[in-house]
Amino acid sequence: MLTTIIYRSHICEDVPVNTLEEMVATANSKNRHANVTGILLFNGTHFFQLLEGPAEDVTAIYQHICRDPRHHNVVELLSDHGPNRRFGNVGMELFDLRKYDRDEVLQKVLDKGTTKYQMTYNDRALQFFRTFVDATEKANYFELPPADSWDFIPEDTPLSLQPEVVAKGADCSFAFQPIVDPFMQQVVSWEALIRTPTGDSPKAYFDTLSQAEIYWADLNSKQVALSMACTLGLQTQVLSLNLLPMTLVNVPGAVDTLLTAIAANGFVPEQINIEFTESEAISRFDEFSHSVRQLKSAGISVTIDHFGAGFAGLQLLAQFQPDRIKINRDLIANVHKSGPRQAIIQAIIKCCASLEIRFCAVGVELAEEWMWLESAGISEFQGHLFASPRLGAIPAIAWPEKKYGL
Repeated sequence: MLTTIIYRSHICEDVPVNTLEEMVATANSKNRHANVTGILLFNGTHFFQLLEGPAEDVTAIYQHICRDPRHHNVVELLSDHGPNRRFGNVGMELFDLRKYDRDEVLQKVLDKGTTKYQMTYNDRALQFFRTFVDATEKANYFELPPADSWDFIPEDTPLSLQPEVVAKGADCSFAFQPIVDPFMQQVVSWEALIRTPTGDSPKAYFDTLSQAEIYWADLNSKQVALSMACTLGLQTQVLSLNLLPMTLVNVPGAVDTLLTAIAANGFVPEQINIEFTESEAISRFDEFSHSVRQLKSAGISVTIDHFGAGFAGLQLLAQFQPDRIKINRDLIANVHKSGPRQAIIQAIIKCCASLEIRFCAVGVELAEEWMWLESAGISEFQGHLFASPRLGAIPAIAWPEKKYGL
């Protein structure tokens, strides 16, 4: 299978530019040996490279390139397949944009094409070339410092130093994890994440229930979450609770039951944020929407969780606007290396900003992920980088601190 990969990167400051031709000659020989061909553009600061060849060989070459210490901020822009090579004559051909007029370089790239039919400006790969040459992607490209330029050291607080709470007699328990604004060093809310009494996953808990029991158990578990939060002294905090969308539809009086549990544990509705996972298909949408309106009318905020991973994300945004969305971990993972993920997240941010909906990135585990997302305009985060969920207790939070001199 013929594979195409396009990436861009930033040359390291300590790499002499006059060694570029030697670098390309070495890459040319290595690529030819691996049956990989392509084109390299360089504008004095950034590399832009297209690689083509058998999937296994292109992937191996690209992984080697990613480990090369002579450049950084490597972002994969395209990974695709096709019937023919666009540039099949050389292992790697260099176009130093400092030596060409911008208007002529694209035509010179076209002239190097080896496809059966002459490439046109509609070719997707060539559109990436045009964007790079015209430098129209700068607004979407963020230069990140090294990951080790920040320290993340967990710091205990009076909340985190409390003993763990056990939900006696309950068939479930909860782990607590914060949603944070790192630069403001503020906790936005505490999320109560359902677990088995021994701390196993939500799936392990729900797998023990029949289909008829799931929604009743889901609703009743919120009493446990609220009680544990109360015991942990979170009555002055915002609390996020997860609810299956169809719980509102399948359990009569679900909203009233939830409001009763909130009041019984010393909270008010304005402190509660209900998160609906987008990964469950929603039938009887009108009934679901009616229940959401009841929640919001009572003062409870509504969040779409795992946005971008499920069945009805855009439909939910069109039918009713939540107060916040949480961008799915699958989109967050290694976003600093992935052009497609970056484009999708930027589109989500723009959509939410137009609708005045807050947005949060979840599952953040790497400093580079956080730095890119922060650069893109996200200020609220949840993930192991800052604090892991802690069963029956409040975790310490690791706030980012810039290392001295970096």
